[in-house]
Amino acid sequence: MKKILVLGAGLVAAPLVRYLLEQEGFAVTVASRTLQKARTLVGDAENGCTEQLDVNDTAALETLIREADLAISLLPYVYHPLVAQLCVKHHRMMVTTSYVKAEMRALDAAAKDAGVILLNEIGVDPGIDHMSAMQVIDRIKAGGGELVSFSSYCGGLPAPEANDNPLGYKFSWSPRGVILAGKNPARYLKDGAVIDVPGETLFAHHWPVAIEGFGTLEGYPNRDSLPYARTYGISDVKSMFRGTLRYPGWCETLKAVAELGLLDERAGDDLAGLTFHDLTTRLVARSGKNLKADLAGVLKIGPDSKVISDLEWLGFLSTDPLPESARSPLDVLASRMLEKMRYSPGERDMLIMQHEFIARYSDRAEKTTSTLIDYGTPHGDSSMSRLVGLPAAIAAKLVLQGKIDRVGVQIPVVSEIYEPVLEELSQMGVAFAEKTEEFVI
Repeated sequence: MKKILVLGAGLVAAPLVRYLLEQEGFAVTVASRTLQKARTLVGDAENGCTEQLDVNDTAALETLIREADLAISLLPYVYHPLVAQLCVKHHRMMVTTSYVKAEMRALDAAAKDAGVILLNEIGVDPGIDHMSAMQVIDRIKAGGGELVSFSSYCGGLPAPEANDNPLGYKFSWSPRGVILAGKNPARYLKDGAVIDVPGETLFAHHWPVAIEGFGTLEGYPNRDSLPYARTYGISDVKSMFRGTLRYPGWCETLKAVAELGLLDERAGDDLAGLTFHDLTTRLVARSGKNLKADLAGVLKIGPDSKVISDLEWLGFLSTDPLPESARSPLDVLASRMLEKMRYSPGERDMLIMQHEFIARYSDRAEKTTSTLIDYGTPHGDSSMSRLVGLPAAIAAKLVLQGKIDRVGVQIPVVSEIYEPVLEELSQMGVAFAEKTEEFVI
C-alpha cells in the first residue's frame, strides 16, 4: 500500500480525500487540528485514518511525513516550506495547490538531490489555468504557429440562479482574502506596452468580457501577468494578460468601498459603541445629517446610483451596531459581507475560466477561445472544491504510480504532467470547449 498524508481538512479537502480513498492500493491519513473534520472526511473507509495535528508541533509533523510516501499540503501557504523541507529530508514526495514562493523555489536543488518532486500550483487557479493554457500553446507551437497574444480570465461566482444579491458575489469562507486582493497592484502587457495599475485604482480598470456559451461578465487585472510569459515559454508575446471575472457592477461598488477607506485593516480601539451610520459618517468626514447625499458627494456619483444602493443594502447607512469583534473598517466590511453574502443550503457555485490565444502562422492568423464553465452540486461539493482538489489528487496518484517522474520544484506546465491530469479531468466532465476562427492581426 502507498501511504498518502493529507495535511488539512478544510473547504477543498473533501473531493481530494474521497478520490484518493477510492483508488486501489492507497492508504490515506488525514491530519487536521480539528480531528472531527478529518473524521468526517474519512468516514468509514477501511483504507483511511485520521490524526489530530498542531502543525506548529514540528516533531509530530515530521513523524507523519516520515511514515508517508507522499504528503499533500492543504495548509495555509506559509507552512508549505516547512512541509517541503521535511519531505526532502525524508525523501518523500509532496503536492500542493499553492503558488511557488521564494522559500519553496530555494528547495529545488535539494529536492533534486533527494530524488523527490515538490509539485506546486496544481489546483484550479493556479493549476487548471496553467495546464489548459500550456496544452493549447504547445499545440500552436507544434503546428508552426507563433503566439502573438494571450489572455486568461477566471472567476468563482454564484451560479445564475443563486445570484440574488446586488453585489453578485457570495462567500463560503472568510471574505478577507477576496477583499484584500482589491488592494494589489497589477501589471500586464498590451500591444507591446507594459500597463501598470496601482492598487488604489485597481477597480477603476474593468471592462466587459464575453464568455462563450454564458454571457457577459466583468473582468479586471489580476496582479502581475508578465512573469507568466516566461513560465509559459512565450516571452515574445505582444500581449499578456491574466484577469479576474465578476458579475457586472462588482468593480464599481468595490472601487467606492476602497475610496471610502473600508479596506483599511489597521486596528484601532475607537469603533466600540459605533453604528454603521456612525462609521460611514466618520469615513466621509461630513455631518451625517443626510448621509446618502454625503456619500454621493464624496464618491462623485448620483445619490440614486447602484453603488449607493449597494452600500445601503450592505447596511452602511443603517443604525445597526458594528460587530463587537471589529477592530478596523476591513473587519466591519468582512463581517457584514459574510453575514449578508453567504451561500444558502443547496445553492450552487460556478467556476468560469476562459483563455484567448491569437496566433500567427505562415499563411494565416487564428484566434482560439477556450472556455470552462463548471457548476457545484446542490447539497454536495462546490465547483471550487472539486476543481482545486481533484487536480492535486490525480497528480498525487500519478506521482505514486511513477507516471510523473520529474524531481525538484515543479509546476504543471509540461506535457508529462498536464496531459494525463487534463485527460482524467475530462473523463469527469471537467473539460474546455474550444472555438477557433480566422483573425486579422
